Amino acid sequence: MKFLLYLRTILVVLFTCTQLHVFAFTANTKPNIIIILADDMGYSDIGCYGGEIHTPNLDWLAKQGIRLSSFYNDSRCCPSRASLLTGLYQHTAGIGNMTTDQHTPGYRGFLQPNAVTIAQVLKQAGYQTGMVGKWHVSETEAFPDKETQLKWLNHEITDRDFSDTLSYPTHKGFQKYYGNIWGVVDYFDPFALVNGTKPVPAVPKDFYYTNVIGDSTAAYINQFSAKKDPFFIYMAFTAPHWPLQALEQDIKKYENTYKKGWKYIREQRYQRMVKLGLLDPKTVKLSDFMYPDKQWETNVDSAWDARAMAVHAAMIDRLDQNVGKVIAQLKKNGQLDNTLIMFMSDNGASPENPSVFGPGFDRPSATRDGQTIAYPVNKEVLPGPQTTYAGIGPQWANVSCTPFRYWKSKEHEGGISTPFIAFWPRAIKNKNSINHTPAHLIDLMSTCIEVAGASYPTTFEGNDISPTPGKSLFPVFTGKINGQLHDELFWEHNGAAALRQGNWKIVRVDAKSGWELYDLSQDRSETSNLAAKYPEKVADMQKKWAQLALQYHALPKPIVKHNN
Repeated sequence: MKFLLYLRTILVVLFTCTQLHVFAFTANTKPNIIIILADDMGYSDIGCYGGEIHTPNLDWLAKQGIRLSSFYNDSRCCPSRASLLTGLYQHTAGIGNMTTDQHTPGYRGFLQPNAVTIAQVLKQAGYQTGMVGKWHVSETEAFPDKETQLKWLNHEITDRDFSDTLSYPTHKGFQKYYGNIWGVVDYFDPFALVNGTKPVPAVPKDFYYTNVIGDSTAAYINQFSAKKDPFFIYMAFTAPHWPLQALEQDIKKYENTYKKGWKYIREQRYQRMVKLGLLDPKTVKLSDFMYPDKQWETNVDSAWDARAMAVHAAMIDRLDQNVGKVIAQLKKNGQLDNTLIMFMSDNGASPENPSVFGPGFDRPSATRDGQTIAYPVNKEVLPGPQTTYAGIGPQWANVSCTPFRYWKSKEHEGGISTPFIAFWPRAIKNKNSINHTPAHLIDLMSTCIEVAGASYPTTFEGNDISPTPGKSLFPVFTGKINGQLHDELFWEHNGAAALRQGNWKIVRVDAKSGWELYDLSQDRSETSNLAAKYPEKVADMQKKWAQLALQYHALPKPIVKHNN
């Protein structure tokens, strides 16, 4: 008997050591890590999440990896980027609203000294680090007068930094950076484009930003692969954020796709999502179209609206083509099998209409060569070229976020739910699987730390670092968790707010609205408000939300809106 017990102990130890050996990487076998972020892309836009948009490269990553059905962001561009980069809720990192300093701790408008980035942490663990694309976590201070601001936006003023260069990526852990510091960009000639910290003085005539992001990322991969050290790359697209600007050959693919209208596309997406197994129709119903009085058949702007969504699709199609460049470069350099790729979007689709905003703050009035930019308030000019600034609008945003309600800037599921794909052949063996564990952008820091064998610091460059509430997604990727990872998840943006505890969620549209209550295990689409039925539950969760708001510095503040 003693011999059998001894033998069993030896076998357990050997098995454990074997398991540890698989993922206890040496300096030469640590995985490369690439985070790919889309901008204003809805939950159901890409093919592997039910969309009709042609995304073969993202679909391939999903088939070779894993998809999460309940992954969350912060519902807005720069807050989501702050959480992604730091592993903190956006208010703790200092960007609770946008990138304007509102002089309260949670709303400084730029990353605070209590936060470190994934790049800073992984760099200390021996990683090469690079970023390409949209930064949008530096303070964006405009000229006090609109006339001078427009000259800057129109490339007439070229001798000014776009923000404090000490807040740029190259001072936040990234050894290499090429991209835009501000948020909104002209895709054919971006404002706030820098290489390192130096403004890019001009771009070639065939420049299209999504292509350049792909080409630059591929170049970084090639450069980093020449060294033995692993690399971390953050690839932050601006697509498909407005303005709706795409290459005509991509738009042409979708010129007839959206002519049947909003409700038809929503229903088709929902049916594909059911077929894919992303959702159970018993618990995730297709929510009602949020504009029941609008009928496509009587829509006098149907041609313009179909074109707008075709451009949106073309922008995502081109994004996917450039993800293909990354995959191809990794294959060419022999790096693909040991690279963890994670893909997601920063928020739901945008309902905004930049045509109504007009030029100003981050929206130019003319191109570099003097062409006037149209803001077609009455949809009198078609979207697509460089000389038009327009968005898809709320109806298509509702479609883009199928099957949910609401969109960007709201904390309902349509605003905070994103596709999430993880690909890593060496570690993810349950290929083409779907995991329903709720997770959040705050989890990316802990995930990168675990797979890289790094450590989250308590101090950095003389500053105390706030602890991350994030959890590693590695056990989710490997199938060890398919249920609960967090006790609770927290949201606040411009007064819209939410708290999820288990399957219960309270949410409000804005600070003046009452709390709604949903059981997401039965009603992920948030169609049946249970607040009146369970007032005690609402009160308890509201109290907890208030405690967390205080803890995370999500305090009341004057709201400064820049419509980006």
